[in-house]
Amino acid sequence: MKRLILVGALALTGCASLGQGIAEAVMAKQDAVDTRACEIWGKPFDGFAPHLDNQHGRMKVLMVHGVGAHLAGYSTQFVEKLARELDLPVRASQYKDISLTSRRDTQKKLGNLRISRLLSKNRQQELLFYELTWSPITAKQKEILSYDNSGEYAFRRAEANDLMKKFSNDTAPDPIIYLGDSRDDILLSFSQAFCWMTKSSWQDLPTGITPPCSFNDDTAVTNILADNYAVVSHSLGSRITIDGMQRIASIAKDRDADFRAALQQKEIPIFMMSNQLPMLQLGRALPEVSNQKALYCDAKGAKYSERLLTKTPIIAFSDPNDLLSYAIPPGFVETYLDSRLCLDVTNININIANVFDAFGFGKIANPMQAHIGYDTDDRVIALIAKGIGNAQTSKLIHDRCEWTETID
Repeated sequence: MKRLILVGALALTGCASLGQGIAEAVMAKQDAVDTRACEIWGKPFDGFAPHLDNQHGRMKVLMVHGVGAHLAGYSTQFVEKLARELDLPVRASQYKDISLTSRRDTQKKLGNLRISRLLSKNRQQELLFYELTWSPITAKQKEILSYDNSGEYAFRRAEANDLMKKFSNDTAPDPIIYLGDSRDDILLSFSQAFCWMTKSSWQDLPTGITPPCSFNDDTAVTNILADNYAVVSHSLGSRITIDGMQRIASIAKDRDADFRAALQQKEIPIFMMSNQLPMLQLGRALPEVSNQKALYCDAKGAKYSERLLTKTPIIAFSDPNDLLSYAIPPGFVETYLDSRLCLDVTNININIANVFDAFGFGKIANPMQAHIGYDTDDRVIALIAKGIGNAQTSKLIHDRCEWTETID
């Protein structure tokens, strides 16, 4: 009898091992052939690469994170992959950190701005990367949920559910908090980051706790005219960027004609990862100016002199399996975003997470990976670095993505 039990146990163990081996083989086979979608609808765009040869200024990029607690340095992997794609193998030995605060209340803490300097081997090409960390602004308010995350209560949940609940407690409150009193501080943090980006060269940038940045400076106007700018944002960071640009333009309109005129000559693309603009529009009032793009953005338009920027291309990355991401539907920009930004939209439908067959139960993808994996995906990096529809477009994009060009 004992022998029979032993043989049975060995048989069951063998079957389990065989089943595990088959499962791993099937998943490995599905991973070996990368069939993840990459579909682009929109006009050609350049990416960063062409602007690295600017002999009169620099390429400057601001990154704005989304929901959840972030620490300074969160963009490191993205920056390193971007540097490789752009062939910028030289970096400054030290980054610079600026503790952001308000001009009206210098005791107010508005997060951190970390600046990295990337250079080509011959030092002729330069990119300054500005990483904004605004999440300390909302951290204090989220402490109200700390008991739910504590050992006194969290042990009552199943392990997987506990992980998901803690993730939800960290991320879900931020859009709600942004609709409240903290919105002004978050937009002020963005404005300070944008100000430092426009104001200084690498050598002139401070580090540590410094006086707040001011746009009322001749260097800001001079740099805006000479430099090229772009913003990379994630989830809620995209809404912050749009609102922040409108806030900066409003300030400029009331204060400084030269600054406003310089800004009006700029094209500033926004690369939105895990785009959430449609969801974050819910419950918001319509902008002051909408459905009037031709009046403000056409050189012959009656209100062309009142535009905020010459052009604001939005390149929106969305994974259909990202539960928090949305494509920008036709007509959305015209109705819900300020016409004075002169917006154009390129939608990129891209599978960040692998989609695999769950053994006859249907196809499945990890929604968490689909939400947080944009900034490490090689195709996303290549599109941001070199765009599409130009001579520098990456071979990876030619091979892996389908592009439907749109015209007015």
